[in-house]
Amino acid sequence: MAVVHVKLANGSDFTPVLKGLPDDLCQCPHWGYILSGSLTIRYKDGREETMRAGDLWHTPPGHTGWCDEDTEYVEFCPENEFNHAIAHVKEQLQIG
Repeated sequence: MAVVHVKLANGSDFTPVLKGLPDDLCQCPHWGYILSGSLTIRYKDGREETMRAGDLWHTPPGHTGWCDEDTEYVEFCPENEFNHAIAHVKEQLQIG
């Protein structure tokens, strides 16, 4: 498992950097805990949910997400799937 501590600024949106993945959505499952702020997730079926500080959460494959305020969380993901997703994001952002 990969463990990631994430800090996102208000307005951060994963949607643009997921373009090119199947259905243009993240295919990695995530489990996490929101330390501060909030994170909104949209699933392939169009359903949305918002997790807030203190919430434990799980997102199955087939999602995107964004935050409408500064947000900090810890997430746990299968390492292989996470590495694939991160490699794609870095490519989209043109980060070596």
